[in-house]
Amino acid sequence: MAPRQAPGSQRIGELQARQQRDEFRIGLRALLMQPLMPPTHEDFPAVRRQADKLRDWFAREAGWVLHVEREGARLYKRPAELLSTTRGLKDFDRRRYVLLCLACAVLERADPQITLHLLGERVMDMATEPTLVARQFSFTLRSAGERRDLVAVCRSLLEFGVLQRVAGDEDGFVHDNAGSAQSDALYDIQRRMLAGMLAAVRGPSTWAAQDAPVTADERLNALVTEHIADSDEGRRTALRHALARRLLDDPVVYADALDTETQAYFANQRGVMAARLCDATGLVAEQRAEGLALTDEAATLTDVAMPAEGTEAHVTLLVAEHLAERARQQGAGAATTDDAVAAFVRGATERYGRFWRKSAREPGAERELAQTALERLQKLDLIKRDADRIQPLPALARFALGEADVKPAPTGNRQSSRPLL
Repeated sequence: MAPRQAPGSQRIGELQARQQRDEFRIGLRALLMQPLMPPTHEDFPAVRRQADKLRDWFAREAGWVLHVEREGARLYKRPAELLSTTRGLKDFDRRRYVLLCLACAVLERADPQITLHLLGERVMDMATEPTLVARQFSFTLRSAGERRDLVAVCRSLLEFGVLQRVAGDEDGFVHDNAGSAQSDALYDIQRRMLAGMLAAVRGPSTWAAQDAPVTADERLNALVTEHIADSDEGRRTALRHALARRLLDDPVVYADALDTETQAYFANQRGVMAARLCDATGLVAEQRAEGLALTDEAATLTDVAMPAEGTEAHVTLLVAEHLAERARQQGAGAATTDDAVAAFVRGATERYGRFWRKSAREPGAERELAQTALERLQKLDLIKRDADRIQPLPALARFALGEADVKPAPTGNRQSSRPLL
C-alpha cells in the first residue's frame, strides 16, 4: 500500500512550485532589462538560483547565451534589428559611445584600481590615435562638457558593475578645472564584468587587418553573425530565434517589415510563440492583422513607459491620441509635420497646462515638448519619422481614446473628492 500523503503537503508543493515560477520570471525580466548584471543587483540572487532554467530558456527561445557566476551575470543579447535608432544608453550619443569604448580599453590595461582623473588622462591619450583624429574626434578635459561626458561614461560603468566606487564622487570633477584631489574618485575595476561588456560572436581583434570589415554595416554584421545549420530545421530555428528576439526586445513587430520567408513563418507561428513568451515573461500579447506586440501592464519591462507620470509623459499621451485620431479619420493620408505637432501642443497648453510644470507653459516650450513626445513615440515604434514627415504606424491606434467623459461623483454613502471617468 502506498503511503498516505500528509494533509497540506500537496498545497505546500503547489506553493513551492509557484514560488519557483515567480522567481524564474523575476530573473528572466531582470536579465532582459539589464543583460550585464552585477552581483549587487537586487534580483541577482534569483538569477543565480534559477541559472540553469534561465540558461536553457534563453538558448531555446532566443538563441541567447547566458553566463552566471558569483561575480555577476551576462546575457549575450543580440538584437534582430542592428540598425534600429531606438536602442542605446540614455543620453548617449556617438561621442559618448566612443568614450565608452576608449574607457574600457584603458581599464583593460590598468591596475586593479584607478582614479577618475587618471582614467580621463589615459582616454585623452588614446583619443590622439590617427584613426580617431582622421574622423574629427577629439577629447580633452578642459571644458565642463567634456568632463561631463566622461562622468556619464563612468556612471554607466558603475551601473554595469565594471567599476565599483571606493572613495569620492564624480560631481566635483565636472566643475573642477584645476584637477584637485578633492574632486577625484577612486574605483575598483571588476575584470569579469569588464570582459562581458562586448556581446559579440566574434571579437574585433580576431580580424586580420586586410580582412577586417570597413563600413559600419559590415562591422555590425561581422560582430554578431552566427552559424546557421544548412538544413530546413536550422533555418526554421534561425527564423524563430530572430522573431523571438524582436518580440522580447522591440515594442512591436509589424508583418510588412519582415522579409517574405519570415512573414510566412510569423503568420503561422505567432500565436504559439506569443503564448510561450508571455507565459514565461508575464507580458500580454496584442495580435492584430498588422503585426504583434507584447505589452507589459506593469510598465517595468521597458525603457520608455507609456502612459507614465510627468509633463513629458502627459504630452506624449496627448500627441499619441491626436495622431491616432488623425490616422483613424484620414487613413494613409494622416502624415503630419513637426510644426503641426508643435502647434497641437501649443493648443493643448491652454487646456492642460495647469497640470504641467511651470517651464512647460512658457512661450516656445511647445517645440521642445513636441520633440520629446515624438522621440518617445518613435522609440515605441508607434510612428515613423522621415526628415520633417511623421507617419503614424498601426499600433498607435490603441491610443485613439477620444474625449474623456467626466462625471460627478455619485451621491450616497461613498465619499470621494475626485471626479470619476
